[in-house]
Amino acid sequence: MLDHIFLPVSDVERSVAFYTAALAPLGIARRHDYAGKDGPPGHPDLKGFGANGRVFFWLRDGLANGQGQGQPVQAMHVGFVANGTAAVDAAYRAAMAAGARDNGAPGARLHYDPRYYAANVFDPDGYSLEFVYKSWQHAAAAQP
Repeated sequence: MLDHIFLPVSDVERSVAFYTAALAPLGIARRHDYAGKDGPPGHPDLKGFGANGRVFFWLRDGLANGQGQGQPVQAMHVGFVANGTAAVDAAYRAAMAAGARDNGAPGARLHYDPRYYAANVFDPDGYSLEFVYKSWQHAAAAQP
């Protein structure tokens, strides 16, 4: 199951207006703005959309260069739901063994929430992947 996606767009405000209208019939609404300065270095500003207590679709400036950090913009970021911290650790080890590059070892991501446990890698094409367990959201997902 997917936890979240960051979609780079050329005009954030235009895209916010578009997705606000287009997703409304599906019950998905703009829920949260995340200031990149509150995250680790280079974290983008995000405009979040969601439903049912979750924010899972995020828009980011596709023209920014990593908040002025000189980092290239990642074309896509995908977060995958893990059913616990052990699954995050296992997915990270498996990805690294399969040729991923490290982008953040498993651990709490305190800049989001103390209960947000994740690991980050770059796949062979350089796409940003995250394996994430959010105890307040994913506990039900752990059921088979």
